[in-house]
Amino acid sequence: MHDVYINGFGAFFPGPPVGNDEMETYLGRIGGKPSRYRPIVLRNNKIKTRHYALDENGVAQHSNASMAAAAISAAVDSSELLLRDVTYLATATTLGDVLLPGLASQVHAELDLGPIEIASFQSVCTSSLMALKSAYAQIRIGEHRAATVSGSEFASRYFRPGFYEHAGDGATAEPPFEAEFLRFTLSDGAGAVVLEPAPNARHRSLKIHWIDIRSFADRFLPSMIAGGAYDGERLRFWGDYGSPASAARAGALMLTQDIARMRSMLPVWVSHFVELVERGRIVIDEIDHVCCHYSSQSLRDETMKLLTAAGALIPPEKWFSNLSTRGNVGAASIFVLLEELVRVRPLEKGQKILCNVPESGRALNGLMLLEVA
Repeated sequence: MHDVYINGFGAFFPGPPVGNDEMETYLGRIGGKPSRYRPIVLRNNKIKTRHYALDENGVAQHSNASMAAAAISAAVDSSELLLRDVTYLATATTLGDVLLPGLASQVHAELDLGPIEIASFQSVCTSSLMALKSAYAQIRIGEHRAATVSGSEFASRYFRPGFYEHAGDGATAEPPFEAEFLRFTLSDGAGAVVLEPAPNARHRSLKIHWIDIRSFADRFLPSMIAGGAYDGERLRFWGDYGSPASAARAGALMLTQDIARMRSMLPVWVSHFVELVERGRIVIDEIDHVCCHYSSQSLRDETMKLLTAAGALIPPEKWFSNLSTRGNVGAASIFVLLEELVRVRPLEKGQKILCNVPESGRALNGLMLLEVA
């Protein structure tokens, strides 16, 4: 079995940084009216700027696949490989450009590589670690010697007014807070890494010690949904409405987040962390940096309170975040966190980096331990 190293890091952010007062210029105003929920959401998430793959007229300037390909190209450029050396490609996203084929096929075509092995992972934020673990396993068993993994999102295309104005009573109806929360939280972009069985000769590498992913879907109903809507207690899927128009009127084509249900998942995510501490996989005093994905500053604060109560808090000064400047980029978040960490912090050989990616889709959590090599 081979050790596995992250040897290249890449990120791609479309367009200029978009400030809080500019958001509805890009996304559009539902029913022509400014949102009354926007200030509430922004006050809690503390995001100051983010990026959109839409221009100021709401027209797409990129695709999910093209952003992933750009991040991969940047990751390969930062490594000691050439793109043609890559023989395994894994992608992660919440919603691809099309229902099918999978995003990995689209990204492979964008990169114009020859025949290689690919894998597409679709969930929400933790799909990034699913894809990364697949590449890690491929390198570890010697099936491949160079792999690349991307996480990418084009959430803003689902936040245009038309996705809301056809629901319920039409353009005069105000979208529910569950929809507006995501509208002013999620953003666009891509991140990527390159994996090999040996460290770089001239640049810093990150050795992967382990990746631990745990689903708690048996305990929770969905919190974040796209393609379905509740009819009383029953979740109806968009294809069960008879037509896309009927599904849109029922609100089944909106992205929604049950906030209360998401918050009820926090103790379960923390319990996964504490379990790994008790098993000795995480030694709190040995962690030098924490890259934790979270969608809101308020959720970080709640998480820290729970960790403190459990006696498992890693000191806040060790936590690295770019949420305020990049926004919540979903499946891309952990990769763009690592890309920026490596670029802006003076990492020293032997330092340990703990990564945490919780997912509120239906209660999923992923943790990863890295060491600077």
